[in-house]
Amino acid sequence: MLVSFKDAGKLLGIVIVAACAVFVCHLFLNYQLDLTAIQDNLLDPAAITMAEAHITSGQVTIVLSGGCLSLTTMILLMFYITNYIDSHRSVLGILKAMGYGNLRIALHFWVFGFGVLLGCALGFLLATLYLPTLYQAQNAQQLFPDFSPQFHPICVVILVFLPALLYFIIAIVYAAVRLNRPVLQLLHQSDKQSKHSNRLQRQSPRPFLQELRHASLRSNKVLAFFVGFSAFCFSAMLQMAISMNELASESFAGMMLLIGLILAFMTLFLALSSLMKGNQKTMAMMRVMGYNERECAYTILHVYRPISYIGFLIGTLYQYLLLKTVMRLVFADIAGIPAYHFDIQTFWFTLALFLITYELILFLYARRMRHLSLKSIMLE
Repeated sequence: MLVSFKDAGKLLGIVIVAACAVFVCHLFLNYQLDLTAIQDNLLDPAAITMAEAHITSGQVTIVLSGGCLSLTTMILLMFYITNYIDSHRSVLGILKAMGYGNLRIALHFWVFGFGVLLGCALGFLLATLYLPTLYQAQNAQQLFPDFSPQFHPICVVILVFLPALLYFIIAIVYAAVRLNRPVLQLLHQSDKQSKHSNRLQRQSPRPFLQELRHASLRSNKVLAFFVGFSAFCFSAMLQMAISMNELASESFAGMMLLIGLILAFMTLFLALSSLMKGNQKTMAMMRVMGYNERECAYTILHVYRPISYIGFLIGTLYQYLLLKTVMRLVFADIAGIPAYHFDIQTFWFTLALFLITYELILFLYARRMRHLSLKSIMLE
């Protein structure tokens, strides 16, 4: 098999993001189905209003959170497939030279969709275990009669099997598109590397390190997205969790905080590890030319710092607009629900925690440059 399950076993990022997406969607979809089933039996006007509010807010959460995480899963899938093709381009070029077609080779890439299937199944299982806690939190005011979670086969189809099938197809189609290039380009240097080298060879008014920073940023747009998305998750989920601790329940806030931190650290470690691995030769050459560790880190890692700040601000704006919209449109007519206002103290606390965490991670990755084996890299 060209692409083995061992290769798919490295797709931890896809498994985590897919699990988080299905976890959130299953919670609110299952609750919405069970609440809808008893909605006709509700007589209290306050209970009817609250039920409609829960259903509407659940739909908003499924569309926004599920959609965002599904898009992230797709980007991760394409990222892994692109990396696999770039790192195995010689073998793939030989297969194409032997007469294997793009689609025939791409069919083996269905294995990359296995990470989505595993993640969806894991998220569905975890959500099933958490459902009783969610039901209790949603009925904290005792407006509804006690009802327990019911198993809905349609949820398994929609949240596990259909996404897995969709991403199997996406993996095959995307691999076929990426393989649609001349054999010589696969056997020799990739397009990305060639363009990166050509940019550095052009005359530029910028100093060398500054031009190298711009070239690195232009050639790693997907990794830049992951850095920004990491800051977005940290900012949005942490501030939202603190707000939910006051507006909803501690268990719900803890769930959101855990999902946000997992996504934030996972995507950041993925981006920085890929940057370090993809720029080993560049760092080795800089070390040989006399650049110190600080200059290497400034060129390779710190160029993404402004993107992380932008991601943090977007996450802050996103969580504010989302909570403000939900509280104004969904829970406006419900008594006892406190009004939501932007919490400036929470913002500064989250920002300080983010800066300390982010700079510490950058420092640790920069320290790894000291252990870079110049001889082993130059002999590759």
